[in-house]
Amino acid sequence: MTKKIRVVVVDDHTLMRQGLVGLLDESPDIVVIGQAGDAATALDVIEAAKPDVVLMDVGLPGVSGLELTARVKRSVPDTQVLVVTMYEREDYLFEALRAGASGYVLKGADINDLLTAVRTVAQGETYLYQSLTGKLVADYLSRIDDGADRKGYEGLSEREREVLSLIAEGLTTAQIADKLFLSPHTVQTHRDHLMTKLNLHSRVALTKYAIRKGLIKLEE
Repeated sequence: MTKKIRVVVVDDHTLMRQGLVGLLDESPDIVVIGQAGDAATALDVIEAAKPDVVLMDVGLPGVSGLELTARVKRSVPDTQVLVVTMYEREDYLFEALRAGASGYVLKGADINDLLTAVRTVAQGETYLYQSLTGKLVADYLSRIDDGADRKGYEGLSEREREVLSLIAEGLTTAQIADKLFLSPHTVQTHRDHLMTKLNLHSRVALTKYAIRKGLIKLEE
């Protein structure tokens, strides 16, 4: 039997939260194991349950969903955070990615888009709602590489560049290991070296860097 994706839903609007829970529970490969309407309760639930994915609202009372995302990633780094919000704002998108979120989807999205987003981030990949993808790419491609950036990339070994490209394509550590005929531990070591050399601190940051360098292309 296929293991279900374990999800916690965080939203301060009870009807919205219960609606999301109901929609997710109807999917045979997803199970909601917890929910919360505020940051303190949410962090307790997440730390205890250690879900695969957290659906995170931005507008929580007190501590925002973006700050809570950063706390979750520090406390339970293996849990993926999918920001689900009504705000189609690039500043929120960038802040969510900086906080460690693996995805960003709008509350007005089709249910199939939401389910795809949950499944995507559960696999360790990045999901960005289609209307926001262009803004992300434009932001990074519009920046001119400076000397330090070029030096950082030139300092990577061929193997490290291969690993970087595969990370950006959304492959998991195990998939990269299989593709390059390496052990998962060796792949993890290469990823650690990439983060150190490039001064980047998450898989999402590595993906954005690879887009900026033109190592991968996003489909139109």
